[in-house]
Amino acid sequence: MADVIVVGGGNAAFAAALAAAEAGASVVMLERAPLDEAGGNTRFTAGAMRFAYDGVDHLRRLMPDLTDAEVARSDFGAYTEAQFFEDMGRVTEYRTDPDLCELLVTRSRETLFWMRDKGVRFAPIWGRQAFLVDGKFKFWGGLTVEAVGGGPGLVAAWTDIAAKAGVELRYGARAISLIADDSGVQGVRFKQDGRTQDLPAKAVVLAAGGFQTNVEWRTRYLGPGWDVAKVRGTRFNTGEGLRMALEIGAMPAGQWSGCHAVGWERNAPEFGDLAVGDGFQKHSYPFGVMLNANGERFVDEGADFRNYTYAKYGRVILAQPGQFAWQVFDAKVKHLLRDEYRIRQVTKVQAETLEELVKKLDDVNPERALATLRAYNAAVRTDIPFDPNVKDGRRTEGLAVPKSNWANTLSEPPFEAYAVTCGITFTFGGLKITRDAQVLDIDQTPIGGLYAAGEMVGGIFYNNYPGGTGLMAGAVFGRIAGAAAAGA
Repeated sequence: MADVIVVGGGNAAFAAALAAAEAGASVVMLERAPLDEAGGNTRFTAGAMRFAYDGVDHLRRLMPDLTDAEVARSDFGAYTEAQFFEDMGRVTEYRTDPDLCELLVTRSRETLFWMRDKGVRFAPIWGRQAFLVDGKFKFWGGLTVEAVGGGPGLVAAWTDIAAKAGVELRYGARAISLIADDSGVQGVRFKQDGRTQDLPAKAVVLAAGGFQTNVEWRTRYLGPGWDVAKVRGTRFNTGEGLRMALEIGAMPAGQWSGCHAVGWERNAPEFGDLAVGDGFQKHSYPFGVMLNANGERFVDEGADFRNYTYAKYGRVILAQPGQFAWQVFDAKVKHLLRDEYRIRQVTKVQAETLEELVKKLDDVNPERALATLRAYNAAVRTDIPFDPNVKDGRRTEGLAVPKSNWANTLSEPPFEAYAVTCGITFTFGGLKITRDAQVLDIDQTPIGGLYAAGEMVGGIFYNNYPGGTGLMAGAVFGRIAGAAAAGA
């Protein structure tokens, strides 16, 4: 018997478990993965978390190790609640659930402070969210902070904190169904070490992720072609938590046909590789161009900061012939490419001329590719200064597919190209919840003793999302769900 059972083992699950334990509840976490693969999608992330802050004082409260010298050479700016609301509205085409969005934004800062007080450590994202210009790092895109050690570091920190708080973690424990009757949920049936067991509880928090590794569900809900997408993260997010809830009458919510999907190494394995982590992603495309199999550009690579486009461009790549693209760069921007371009597991070609390069692009029409690159070069407004830290307006003119910012000519050898496909991170469809994270049934009545957090919450994201909001939403709603479950 436990007061609260948390189904899942990632960031949202840990936030729920710690909040419940803090409220005095006895807590058991059921993690489907074995210990060496535990941590859900969280373990595959870079650990970035988007939150509202008014200036460097908030950052120093979160990161007390920041030195005066580090502050002096960094332009952290501010990211206000108003800016956060605007970004959430804009990138979701104003479909985000107003109540859930309000909770995400207004509780983001206090939730990070709570995590810090629990023992999670944070650091500025100097390496990926700021470029050194005139001796100063300028942060961009509203994203400033990551967990120390990235996703693996966050999982390790949460695991240590949970153990000290008396939370019981059971690994290799796959939840099968909810134990429920007309009065609500009273526990979980799960399978561990080949044995099916029932664990009673006063309340259950579902934080078991989306359905992105379930090929059949991907094809059913996301549509044709999604069966061949790569999965960025854990192989264990097959939608079992969602199935369990739907079987007892939970209300589906959000965009079941939508997902977070990015440009991903074309020859990556079917599921995420913990040894590589998020290194298969390829997110420096704003500084180059992307070509499909027809040798054509198909998207505005500079439409916005990477944080606001990367989660939707995976879907665009999947829609191309052969479900792949090549990202092309020249030597002028090589120093701006993220570290993921320098790992060993990349599909990369290099040449001294564009004529040579296009012949090396596997499965691409070389004549059309060369014509596309030449037309692009001729269209670049080189009279506009290039600045990677702002939307610089350095654009193309006269092209059917424009490039709105950071348009540099491909003119300085050596030229490099990287092959990418679609990597799905998590699905947007989930369960309908109240402001207390309690799951509603199909009559929109709260289900007694059942709560949800993380990727299982529907209605927050549609079509796209601002980078860093996934982990932030997991922590915010995990904390809400755990506290509410403890009081159930």
